[in-house]
Amino acid sequence: MKRPTIRDLALAAGVSVATVNRILSGAASVRPKTVQRVQSAAEEIGFYGIGAIDDRVRQISPHYRFGFLLQQSTRDLYQLFGKEIVAACRDRRDEVIEAVVDFVDLLTPETISSRLIALGDSCDAVAVVAADHPIIGQAIRSLKEMGKPVISYITDQSAPERAAYVGTDNWKLGRTAAFLITQTTQGAGRIAVFIGNHRYQCQDVSDASFRSYLREHAPRLTVEESRPTHEEASEAYRMVAELLKTADDLVGILIVGGGITGVLRALREVSAERRSGIKVVCRDIGPETRKGLSEGLITAALCHPLEATSALLVQTMIDVVGPQAAFATLQRSIPFEIVTPENI
Repeated sequence: MKRPTIRDLALAAGVSVATVNRILSGAASVRPKTVQRVQSAAEEIGFYGIGAIDDRVRQISPHYRFGFLLQQSTRDLYQLFGKEIVAACRDRRDEVIEAVVDFVDLLTPETISSRLIALGDSCDAVAVVAADHPIIGQAIRSLKEMGKPVISYITDQSAPERAAYVGTDNWKLGRTAAFLITQTTQGAGRIAVFIGNHRYQCQDVSDASFRSYLREHAPRLTVEESRPTHEEASEAYRMVAELLKTADDLVGILIVGGGITGVLRALREVSAERRSGIKVVCRDIGPETRKGLSEGLITAALCHPLEATSALLVQTMIDVVGPQAAFATLQRSIPFEIVTPENI
């Protein structure tokens, strides 16, 4: 098969041969949109000089350095978030983005605030997953004053100076969790709710809407006070193990924060008959959650679609950088996925 020539590429892209030559040589300026059109045509026809065209696109594209402050480097879930974010940055065609992914293991407001400021010092914009706290809000205000927008990711912040929120609709998520437990249980029973921390907006909203649905549709079920796990599996294990010993009428568990590993460990220690009568709904999926689903210990996981959410996060960060940024805080919600033992 004949190898495509420069003339073939010019014809496919709708430009002159001289324009293609200027792009390949890099010796003269060509409009970015024209270079990108030639790049697309080169990929489509299999042009041999695609590497040179890609280099030219990178030279003329906007360059950004974005920081991403995630939590708990030891948790597989946040490692997955980090990998998907880096991939989303690399997949951008019209920009060159350097992703700086950082993790906070000590989840104090002071630690998160200082790390957020440090990232902002060296980045054009920062995304953060954190509990809502005045100290963190002050860091967001300080970064805005420095011209460094902050995007709340997964869970929102109350600081009005934040530039955007990217995540799921947590009100719908909580009511969906309640719907699933209601449909898979019969008769009266007790529901236990575990959150990571009362200051995580995503968890608090999900908890409230979960209770709202049950009050409306399933008064037969009694919902206990929320128990904070502080995002620690050992704490979740301790509380669930104790609950299994003392609450014979336990029929459901909602866990909207960290600690699913501990919940599953406690369930594995009771009889198969006992745990089959307890329906568990949790948040995002990692290796341990996937294992729990495959064993039938988890009824459903309500998850951020990692690839789509990461792509939306990166696009939002581009949108809030520079003079073209919107004045109001952007709210960008993405539908969550429902993963069950039958579709993992």
